[in-house]
Formats: sequence, C-alpha cells, structure tokens
Amino acid sequence: MHSNQHIIIAGAGFGGIRTAMQLARSTPYKITVIADRPTFRYYPALYATATGHSYNESIIPLDEIFAEYPSITVVYDKLKSVNVAKKRLKAESGASYAYDYLVLALGVVTNYFGIKGLDKYSYGIKGESEVADLKEHIHHQIVNQKQLDETYVVIGGGPTGVELSASLGIYVKHIAQCHGLKHKKPKVMLVEAAPRLVPRMSEKASQLVEDRLKSLGVKVMTGAKVEAETAQTVTISGEKVKSDSVIWTSGVTNNPFFKENINEFTLAPNGKVQVDAFMQAAASVYVIGDNAATPYSGLAQTALYDGDFVARNLKRQLKQIPPKAYKARKPPVVIPVGDNWSIFEYGPLVFGGTPGSVLRRAADLIGYTDILPFSKAWRLWSASSSIEENCDVCRAPLHQKYARRLKSAL
Repeated sequence: MHSNQHIIIAGAGFGGIRTAMQLARSTPYKITVIADRPTFRYYPALYATATGHSYNESIIPLDEIFAEYPSITVVYDKLKSVNVAKKRLKAESGASYAYDYLVLALGVVTNYFGIKGLDKYSYGIKGESEVADLKEHIHHQIVNQKQLDETYVVIGGGPTGVELSASLGIYVKHIAQCHGLKHKKPKVMLVEAAPRLVPRMSEKASQLVEDRLKSLGVKVMTGAKVEAETAQTVTISGEKVKSDSVIWTSGVTNNPFFKENINEFTLAPNGKVQVDAFMQAAASVYVIGDNAATPYSGLAQTALYDGDFVARNLKRQLKQIPPKAYKARKPPVVIPVGDNWSIFEYGPLVFGGTPGSVLRRAADLIGYTDILPFSKAWRLWSASSSIEENCDVCRAPLHQKYARRLKSAL
C-alpha cells in the first residue's frame, strides 16, 4: 500500500469533486483539492437563480460539500504552471505543490469570439457575480427608469440559452409586478448562429424546443450572427436591435492554463487536451471533464463519469492492478423550457412536455446527491421548485393584486 502518495485534484467542478469524493471513501491516498473559489457552481440551476430562484440552488460552499470527508484538504489558489517531469505545480499565490498523481478538472472560460463590445456591455449567468449583475440591471431599469427594456436578447441557443429565454419573460414580469409597474409583456429574443437550436441534439428535439419557446412568446432567430454590441444596441446579421439587456450564454473555450503550459500538453484543434486511453495527458497526469478532448466533453454528466473513471483507475494503481481503458458514453439530455415542460433525449427516444419535466426534476435530485449527502440534497431539491414571491433584489413584496395571477402562471 502506498499510503503516503499524494493526489492533487485541480478544480472543484463536477469532475474534480467527484474524483476527490470517490477516492476519499476507500483509499489511503493524501488528497488535496486546489480550487480558485470557495463555492461550487451547480450549472444546471444557474438559469433558475438568474430568474428569481434562490442562490442556494446553484451556489454551494465547498466546506459543506467536503464536510464529511476529513481526508480531503481544500486549498484556495489558482494554478499558474506545471512541470510534469518534476511533478510540481506553481500557483499565482507563489506557492508550490508537489504531487504523485495530478487530476486536472479546471473547467472552461467565456469566449466572446472577438465580437466588438460583447465583453463590455453584455451580461452573463456563469457565476454568482454575473447573475447578481444581471438582476441588478433588470431591477434598476424597472425601479429607477420605470420601464422594461425594449427587448431582452439572449445569445446562444444551447441548453443555457434555451432555459434562460424560456424563464426570463415571467421573471421580468414578476419584478415589475413587485413594484406595481404597469407594462407591456416583456419581449424576449433568443439568437443562435447555428441553423437550429440545441444543435448537439437531434433535429426532432430542436424543433420541439423551438415550438415550445415560440408558444411562450420568445422570438427565435437561428442562423443569425451577432456582429457587435453597444450600450444601447446589438447588431445581428446586419440589423441593429435596440437593447441594453443582452445576455451572452454562448461561447466557451478551454481553460487558458493549458495553452499557457503548451510545452506540457498536446492540444486538439478545439483547444482541449489530447488524452490517452486512460485519460492521461502525460505520465501521472489525468485531464477530465470539459478540459479533455473526448466525444461528450462539456456535459456535467460526462465530468461525473470521468471522475468516477479516473478514481477507479487510481484505486487499481494502489492495488497494482492494470487500469481499464476509457469508453465514452453519451448521457441522456433533459432541458427545461419554461414551467412544467422539458425536452428529453436519450438515443432514439425524444419527447417534450410534463413527462420530460418530471425527469428533469429527478435528474436535479440525482445531481445534488452526486455532491451532497442525501439529506442535504433532498432539502435543497425540495426548496427549489418556485421563484420567491418578493423581489429577489430589494425584497419588495409582490403587489397583492398580482400574487394570485403570478402563482397561476407558474
């Protein structure tokens, strides 16, 4: 037994957390998780937090996640470089970390593709600060300017953009009603550069999603190119759309750590890291989840699957058992599109509606239990089914005359 061997897991997303937890349950390895923030982002619920649900649904303290794993040490730092030959990491704090095995699960960063003005003027929902900025912006328009934006523009027709655009209108209406503002129905536009929405899903699923969004009043633009943004407009395929509420949900690129350490890794054309049959990018270095150039990289279920796979092989290493090769597995996809409606796809099976919504709720419960003890996961999941009745920015109560109407709409 090699009980003194040290495993460093860099990154505390789905893949990193899963790897650490699986190893801590049954190995004598020394385990250190290096995280660049003290919270875990449950990305499937960030759209809900951005549209009136509690931050607790999507932002979970790492201390709470690892509370029952005393063998895991969490260090808050950001990696700067790695020397694979010396098995040593350097961080921005100046600290140096030695490892026997390294698991890199650093996640991705936003990519604006060089589109002029997007980085300055658009909003995002990829973290708690971005969500807070968007909510403050919507609140400021309604309370201080006494009006809604002419159009709320969501850019990116992937899962996050679909989820957000389906919920954004009722959220804006809710905030307006909390402040007694008489208004027209909020106009929401969803823009996607590809020929269809959720392009990684089947054509049937894409059409069901588009039909559902249109039934909710969302204007859908596919095959549309975002060209520039100013403080008051966004240019889409040559047409200027008046809006200062543009939300960028499209475009991510691999963590810059890998490009900055290009001498230690081989990158695929999409910027992700080439790994071997055992998810190794170099001797004793594993790269998983969004960072790895594998078929279904970019999905939360894939990151969890990768974490399980690497943990099992590290356990085999401990017992001097040959490792098993990685087999990519396409996970089921279930995306909420408004209240009580979700699209589900797994292999040839595709359907939308209430049954899909039930499956999404079940998937969220499973997702929470993947990172929390069941009792905590159940409490969090049970409290995550509706938006708060007060304005979630300033806590103003919903005007009584609107309360019943809002509840019936949810």
